[in-house]
Amino acid sequence: MTPSNQFDNKLFEQLHAVIQEKKDLQNPVIEILRIAQEIFGYLPIEVQEYIAKEMNIPASKIYGIVTFYNFFSMKPRGKYIVNVCTGTACFVKGAPKLIQMLSEHLGIEIGGTTPDNRFTMTAVRCVGACSLAPVFVIGEEAFGRVDTKDKLVAILERFK
Repeated sequence: MTPSNQFDNKLFEQLHAVIQEKKDLQNPVIEILRIAQEIFGYLPIEVQEYIAKEMNIPASKIYGIVTFYNFFSMKPRGKYIVNVCTGTACFVKGAPKLIQMLSEHLGIEIGGTTPDNRFTMTAVRCVGACSLAPVFVIGEEAFGRVDTKDKLVAILERFK
């Protein structure tokens, strides 16, 4: 399979080297996909098909893994992923309002990426910080009790 011109062939060379290094490990597919996403920034069908061919497994298996795990993305993501908790405690304490404020401020909906590729907003089921509800996470940092636009804007400004 020859990769299209959408990506630099050097990226596929990097991926090929990773596959050669990892393919004999027990259950290497998720690790290979993780590294592929680091290399390409996301996992488009073209990359999934390349991995499937190199690993001699059905492309449908790769696609199933990519679409099952929230960590993987089939479209480009922003530099910062804003994971909004929509678990029960957060939902009851204002997650819908938080999502609305984020949408209005960033100009995107859940699953969207800002035009400057700075932020991608996703919804997650629980981040384990119920006492801080409503909560969103950027990177490793959780931000809780975000109930006003001023608090929200102050937090997001830290990532500009």
